Amino acid sequence: MIVRPAGNAVHLITQPDHAHLARTIMERCSTLADHARRPSILHAIAEHDNGWTEEDAAPIVNPATGQIADFVGVPIEIRHRVWPRGVERLADPWAAALVAQHAITVYDRFRADQQWTSFFAGMEAMRDARLSESRLSRDQLLADYPFLRLGDLVSLAFCTGATSQQRFGPWVVKLTDPRVAVTPAAFGGAVVDFEIVAREIPHRSFESDLELRTALHHAVPRVLRGQVA
Repeated sequence: MIVRPAGNAVHLITQPDHAHLARTIMERCSTLADHARRPSILHAIAEHDNGWTEEDAAPIVNPATGQIADFVGVPIEIRHRVWPRGVERLADPWAAALVAQHAITVYDRFRADQQWTSFFAGMEAMRDARLSESRLSRDQLLADYPFLRLGDLVSLAFCTGATSQQRFGPWVVKLTDPRVAVTPAAFGGAVVDFEIVAREIPHRSFESDLELRTALHHAVPRVLRGQVA
């Protein structure tokens, strides 16, 4: 679950919804427009967080704080299980290999942590198996992956409301709400409008997971609109 501050409220956005927004944005990416593997890349972008579906349907509270445990703060066992599940759901081996590579990339900071050793071994094995199925090379995978990561960063910047600058490869991503700026240009100079539906609940602590889920059941839908340029 993504938790976006909204004054006395918070806006909750599911990980799959964030991923679908990332695809909508990257459909307008000028450097991807004529790519031979564009359909598989866009499919990977749209489905890269599908493994979070079950977790977002039953959000949990951090017992130490009473706050919602977002996708960064959930227990390690949840972060470990969502990615194999997500990769296994993808019939397209190239899209699956890209999603496995994404999991390896975004958690690379934990590489030296022994609690993550089996995770990396498992994800690398899944990636290599899908890569073999695709009959394409590791170099091609690494060349295609930045499109997924760029879409992820742009969508995350907006969905989280975080204004800190993010870098990946040649790109810098920065939110000045409601616009996400990407440099160097990746959208042909266009301003791309987008929207996503969030669920609004009061910003407060919760005594239990059940209390949080009850609040979510009564949440008010909010359409959040932004731009990328």
